[in-house]
Amino acid sequence: MDTTSNADADLQLARLAGAIAEPARARMLNCLMDGHARTATELATVAEVAASTASAHLARLKEERLVEVLVQGKHRYFRLADDNVAAALESLMVVAGAPRAAGFKPNTPSRLRAARTCYDHMAGTAGVALHDRLHAQGWLSGLQSGSYELTPEGAIALESLGVEVDAVRRSRRRFACACLDWSERRPHLGGALGAAWLQLSLRRGWVRQELDGRELALTPKAQREMPELFA
Repeated sequence: MDTTSNADADLQLARLAGAIAEPARARMLNCLMDGHARTATELATVAEVAASTASAHLARLKEERLVEVLVQGKHRYFRLADDNVAAALESLMVVAGAPRAAGFKPNTPSRLRAARTCYDHMAGTAGVALHDRLHAQGWLSGLQSGSYELTPEGAIALESLGVEVDAVRRSRRRFACACLDWSERRPHLGGALGAAWLQLSLRRGWVRQELDGRELALTPKAQREMPELFA
């Protein structure tokens, strides 16, 4: 056993946990879960701290590679570093909530429970249902492992709907995976394919996204055109 490697991993885990555990930083990270980038001033307001304190918090989050900075002209924007960070935060929300038991009923606000973004893919009841229906249609494989691949039928089907499967495969991130949903306590579709599906759904008008927030709304068009996935 490589005790040095284990010690390094333990130390890094402790550092990450410490970065997330501070309440102001946790509020900032939760705010960024909607996939939108925000300024330090906006995040200071969310975290209920002074601008100087927010800068120190964001420096810590950046140091731990939990957020990244986008520079546009004179402006600096912060967003989650990648979908792995989003998936970890989503799972921590599950751990932070009440344990699932018989008769489990989430206390998530109904508008967010129905459909919302998890970083850049679809979550909530609609996201979980989509995940299950993609498997039921035989379009995804790997249900037991949680690391998914498109079946030949699935690749053809999604290409016909407008997903550029080859481009999704070339992206520098995990192709498709299970992301544990914090309100449903069951997986929704994450990874590059989940992100591509959300963007397709927005372009086709199957879902609408609030300008500021995580809420998504399924449209009647989704139920008319794609009842096998959205009904």
